[in-house]
Amino acid sequence: MKDLAPPPPQTALRPPQEVMRLSRMGAMFPTRLSFLRSLLRDLAAERARLTRPVWEIDEQGYGHAVYSITLGGRVYSLVAISSHLPDEMRSDRVIATAWDSAYVLYDGVPDADEIARIAQNAPRQEAGRFTQADLVLSRANKSVRLFSHVVDSLRTGKQPDAGLINAVGYLMRTTAVYGNGKFGIADRGLIEDRPGLSGPFAAEMLTVWMIRSFTHDLVEHLGGAPLDARLKRHLGIGNSTGLGMAPFLVSHPILLNNWMMARETALARVRAVDALTDDHKDQLHHLARRAALHLDEWRVPAPEHQARIDRIAGEWPKVQDWLSRLEGPAPLDQLFVRAQALSQDTQELLVALLLEPFPTLVDGLSDCMADPLGLRALPFAKADDLRRAIETGFAWALAIDFDTPPEQHQFWYVSEEKLEPRLGLRFEEPGAELESPLDIARRVQALHRALNGPCDLREFRAAHPEHELALRRVQINALHPYSEIHDNLIGAACLPIDMLRCKLAFFGATKFDPKSDRWTRIALAQGAPLPDDVAQGTADDWWLWGLHA
Repeated sequence: MKDLAPPPPQTALRPPQEVMRLSRMGAMFPTRLSFLRSLLRDLAAERARLTRPVWEIDEQGYGHAVYSITLGGRVYSLVAISSHLPDEMRSDRVIATAWDSAYVLYDGVPDADEIARIAQNAPRQEAGRFTQADLVLSRANKSVRLFSHVVDSLRTGKQPDAGLINAVGYLMRTTAVYGNGKFGIADRGLIEDRPGLSGPFAAEMLTVWMIRSFTHDLVEHLGGAPLDARLKRHLGIGNSTGLGMAPFLVSHPILLNNWMMARETALARVRAVDALTDDHKDQLHHLARRAALHLDEWRVPAPEHQARIDRIAGEWPKVQDWLSRLEGPAPLDQLFVRAQALSQDTQELLVALLLEPFPTLVDGLSDCMADPLGLRALPFAKADDLRRAIETGFAWALAIDFDTPPEQHQFWYVSEEKLEPRLGLRFEEPGAELESPLDIARRVQALHRALNGPCDLREFRAAHPEHELALRRVQINALHPYSEIHDNLIGAACLPIDMLRCKLAFFGATKFDPKSDRWTRIALAQGAPLPDDVAQGTADDWWLWGLHA
């Protein structure tokens, strides 16, 4: 142990009461710690080669294909099924029963019998039958306007319009990427120790990146000509994500803590950098210009969300000006402090920018973002200890007045039809008796109130089992300070879109396009390296990459 290098210097971490607010979580951008970035670094480090051993796609674009890649000494294969989908059946909603394409990430190389099994079951998705050899299940629909335009252009000997490619950003949009044992596929425990797939959602991100290659190959197959490599690189994979993703952050408090802790530690390390090299300065200026172009290209229909983008774009020149005048000790800390006068959106974009030029300070933290040790919590010997922990870590929850209707406005539940999380309005809709336990603030406040006066903690727990969930959350938070969202998740002010954006930013998503406060469209792997880039070991310079980067 004495031979280990000391950790890099760092400033104080931003406190949870600042970082764990929904408004700031809903302003996050992808960073070099995002799961897709980490996965592609691992692939590039191994110079992994994506092969296509099977291509049984007819002239109309229907059939199946298999892609294989070696990661961490194991081969994984994507089995892609392309089917005819009538326009009237095309839907991004989870209640859909048919899609343009379906996918399975397979553990190994499937033989003919396994391919036939997957080809029969993958298009049925939830209604199909799967095995432990199936690691991830997904489906996607075409972005019809762009898909048709690209195919038609290639057929006429032209490259597609760059402006349209930039406006859409993907040829297909996934409506689900399922892992972790859902619908009979392999449980996370089967792969959690495997090199390359041990990180959070690594198997899902590998699936998305391989699906992207299939969409590129499909339009080239139908168009009869290759896509320009730069245009191809800008075509990622779209995704439509709704409420089903939001409760994950609440039901996995230690994972949430580890993700946020890694990100905040990375920021604290960078803020503590005493002096910048010329290369660091050049890279910061280059990436700040790239971010400005990204903001200019990022257009969404919702006026309130476009206004947020416009505000960042209006504030960003100040950041660029400050970057041009960095001086003195800890210059990035000075810049960070100065930016606190700007909007939270701009502050969080700056956080992502500051991490980019410092891979040696940042990238190793990606190994700390999983949860290999399982549930750990701090036991309390006395009721007074528990009471003090609540008053210290959950002061935000104690300040909420749950006697007022707005603070109990909504409730979370799981739909019977699709087993997906949903939100109901408590005073307008039935079903509150089936409420899911996402009301952490209300439960902890009730626990604190019940602890009023002297009591023996063991006797209290035996007499009040209804408070065990809240007690457990307090125990977890005592060891994991970033494990709780510091907002009332059943209040009228709670916007699930903020929870979605936080999780999606950790995935590596860009071009957030909210369609309501409950679901959004995004782009994944837009600007990401192509398979040839990965095979050559060049796979890490693509943060907010665009056609004009």
